[in-house]
Amino acid sequence: MANYMVTMATTIQVSKKLVDTLKNRRQYDKESYEEVIWDLVEDTMELNEETKREVEQARADIKAGKFYTHEQVKKKLGL
Repeated sequence: MANYMVTMATTIQVSKKLVDTLKNRRQYDKESYEEVIWDLVEDTMELNEETKREVEQARADIKAGKFYTHEQVKKKLGL
């Protein structure tokens, strides 16, 4: 038996202030409110273990001086 994902649309009430805030958070004109809300929700979701390790490694690299500044990159690229 196949598994099916059922999506159900619903209507919610939000204040004009919230609608205006969501409009201002759009990254492009036709971005839906659902996409904006998912972006916000994603920001609060737990990071997976691999990502946590990568963040810790990046922090260690920075602490050890293993990075380039913006100016160094521009100079190296001749910008």
